[in-house]
Amino acid sequence: MPDAHDSPTPSGLELAPGVRVSPGLVEVSFSSSSGPGGQNVNKRATRCQLRIALADLPMHPEAIQRLQHIAPHLITPSGDVLIEADDNRSQGRNRDACFEKLREILILAQKRPKVRKATKPSRGSKERRIEGKKRRSEIKKGRKNGFD
Repeated sequence: MPDAHDSPTPSGLELAPGVRVSPGLVEVSFSSSSGPGGQNVNKRATRCQLRIALADLPMHPEAIQRLQHIAPHLITPSGDVLIEADDNRSQGRNRDACFEKLREILILAQKRPKVRKATKPSRGSKERRIEGKKRRSEIKKGRKNGFD
């Protein structure tokens, strides 16, 4: 079954909504895995490693900064995003897992955080707060001994 990773569209490989790159910019390599698989682990290279340079991602500079903040453990000192997967017994599933992880962090990075707008307390909330303070004050006054 073909998916977005196997068949790049004329405009490139879609990594996330609105993020398309040339297939040559994404480096996918395989090595022997330490995951499940019994003797298969010793014979097959199923561990997948996906690498793409941050500079090659067609994203807004703010989104790239958010990406660096969200997933600093996935970014190499040379400025590449490096994602690995060896959870599954097959190359295809591990490759798909790498692309899915990349997609998730790119979607998170593209989302602008909501700007908090400072608000003032309403008149009712101020009055309730003052009323509560007065009530508490009266309770504490009632505890005092009135022997003067």
